[in-house]
Amino acid sequence: MAGSEVAGRPAPACVLGIDLGTTSVKAALLVGAERGQVVAESCSRETQAHTSSLEAGPQGMEQNVRRIVRALNECLATLPQQQLQRVSHIGISGQMHGIVFWKKGEGCKWTECGTGPIFEPEEVSHLITWQDGRCSPTFLSSLPLPQSHTSLATGFGCATVYWYLKNSPDFLKSYDAAGTIHDYVVAMLCDLKKPLMSVQNAASWGYFNSRNKSWNTDILKKSGFPVHLLPEVGDPGSIAGRTICVWHGIPKGAKVGIALGDFQCSVYSCLTERTDAVLNISTSAQLTVSMPQGFQPPETPDPSSAVTYFPYFNGDYLAVAASLNGGNVLATFVDMVARWTEELGLQVQESAIYTKIIKAALAQNNSKLSVHPTIFGERHIPEQMASVTNIAVSDLSLGHVTRALCRGIVENLCSMLPVQHLMETGVRRILGSGSALARNEVLRQEVERIFPFPVVYGKDVDAAVGAAMVMFHRK
Repeated sequence: MAGSEVAGRPAPACVLGIDLGTTSVKAALLVGAERGQVVAESCSRETQAHTSSLEAGPQGMEQNVRRIVRALNECLATLPQQQLQRVSHIGISGQMHGIVFWKKGEGCKWTECGTGPIFEPEEVSHLITWQDGRCSPTFLSSLPLPQSHTSLATGFGCATVYWYLKNSPDFLKSYDAAGTIHDYVVAMLCDLKKPLMSVQNAASWGYFNSRNKSWNTDILKKSGFPVHLLPEVGDPGSIAGRTICVWHGIPKGAKVGIALGDFQCSVYSCLTERTDAVLNISTSAQLTVSMPQGFQPPETPDPSSAVTYFPYFNGDYLAVAASLNGGNVLATFVDMVARWTEELGLQVQESAIYTKIIKAALAQNNSKLSVHPTIFGERHIPEQMASVTNIAVSDLSLGHVTRALCRGIVENLCSMLPVQHLMETGVRRILGSGSALARNEVLRQEVERIFPFPVVYGKDVDAAVGAAMVMFHRK
C-alpha cells in the first residue's frame, strides 16, 4: 500500500508520531484505514544520552541533547522515504517535568544529510531530567508555595530553575528560552520565536495553575524567578506551527502539534472509552481513570494524597495512582533469591529463577502471607518500607511467597485508587498493559481476583502512537 495510488487517487496522507523518552526515541507512522488508523511503520533507538552534571554532581541527572537528536535522526532515517514524503501532521510527546535551555535564534543549525535537511543542536544546555535529585527536601521547602494542584518535586522544571538561581545564577544568563526536550524539538522544527508549551507539560513543571491555564507569575516574580524563560502555554491537540523546511523527506509546511506529555499520549493510545481504566505494570505501576467531564482538581496540592490529577485533552483530567513499586519489586526479589543461592555455593541464572518462581506460585492458588511490597517507598509516603506479616509454617514455600508478593503489588496500587472510587467514576473494564503483566500469569490472576471488572490484556501502550493519534483526530 505504501506508495501505491489506487485507481488514480493519490496515496493517503500519513501522520508521524514521535516520543522522546527517558532512554529511547520512538517514531511511528500512522495511515488512515477503514476503521480508524493503523501503524504503517515504526522504529526506536536507544539515546544513550546520560551524562554527568558539572554543577549538581552525583545528585544531578542530565542528558546530552545532541545525542537525543542524533537518535531521533537515526530513527527517522530508517523510515521509508515514500511515506515520510506524505506526512501532513507531526505529533510529538516526551518525558515530562524536565527542562532544557537554549538561545533564541541559535538553538540549532540545519545541515544536509542523505535524507535531506536535518537540524543539529547548537546553543543548547543539557536536559535536566525528571529523575534529577539536586533539589533536596530542605531546598524545596525554602521555595514559595505554588498556586497549583500539583506538589513541587525535585526534577520539576521550575524547581530546577530556582536551584540554578541560587547555586549558579551565571548559567541562566547564557540562555533566553527554555522548555521540555519535546518543546525544544517543536520550536526548532517550526522556528518558533518564543517556545510554546502544552498545559500538560506546564503542569509538570510546577507553579502552573491548570484551572486558569497560567503560570504563577506574581509568586515567581516576587522571589526573583526569571519569568522571561517561561514558555507561552496552549491547549494539547492544537497546532504549534509548520515545518520551516523539508525534514527527512517530510514536506516543508507540515503541521506540527504542540508537544504533549508522554504519559497522556500512552493513555490516549489505548483508552477508547471513558468507562475504561488503564492498569500498567512495568518497572513501576500506574492505575489511571478518566475523571467525569467538568471535573476540576483542588486549588492546592495534598502531599499525602496517593492520587495525582493530570491534564488530559479537551479540558479533561486523568486521575492517576502512580506507584514506585511494580515489576522492579519482583526483579529485586529474584535478585535476592539469586544472591542467597550464590552464598550457598550454587549458581542459577536470574531468568531461570523468574520462570521457576512463577511456576511455583501458579501451583499455590492461595497464600495467607501478607506482603506490603513498598521497598522503594511511595511519593506520598517516601519513608514507607516493605513488610511481611501473617507468616505461618504452612505458607513458607517459594510458591506461597511469590503468590503473596504478586498480590501485594496489586493490592498496594488498589489501596492508592480504591475499587469503590473506580465504581463511582463509572469504570466498567480494566485495560491491562506493561511488560510485568505480560510475562507474569500470577500477577494477571491477582489483578482479576482483586478488581471486580473484566480485564482485557494486550492493549499496546505507546506514546509515539498516541501522539500521532492525537494529530490524526485533529486533522
